[in-house]
Amino acid sequence: MPEPTPSADINLALIQMVQDARMLHDATALPSDYAAVYWIEAKPAAGDTPAPTALAGEWRVSLRAHEVDNAWQMVKAATIAGELGYKSKVSTRPATGQAHPDQRLLCVRVGDAQDTQAVARIKAALLAMGLRDLVFVSDSSRLNPPDKSGGGES
Repeated sequence: MPEPTPSADINLALIQMVQDARMLHDATALPSDYAAVYWIEAKPAAGDTPAPTALAGEWRVSLRAHEVDNAWQMVKAATIAGELGYKSKVSTRPATGQAHPDQRLLCVRVGDAQDTQAVARIKAALLAMGLRDLVFVSDSSRLNPPDKSGGGES
């Protein structure tokens, strides 16, 4: 008798279970409380957020460890309420290339970097939260970096 092969549905169900467990953990996690898990994430509560496209991108802001918990609480609440992008995440330790060991990276994912209205709306929301020195990075620019003459946005 041939061995049964797992179906794609079973694998997708397992992946969803792992993602659900991760989101349950991240729901109450603060960046200052964890170093073993690199990213803490938040997603909108409602499932009506458009799925990301191949042209996705993210707003990034670098924060010091003493600032990150408060900023994350605001960004997480706005993300869950569906006011930002399709996902937000924050590092629990310095990202590669960050200048100071006390820096943390907070990112708000935008489903389509070419949707200038969504990019501007999310930027305005982040600025209203008091976040500054925002930099927008499209996934395509991360995969195909431009020459060094480019710059970020504030």
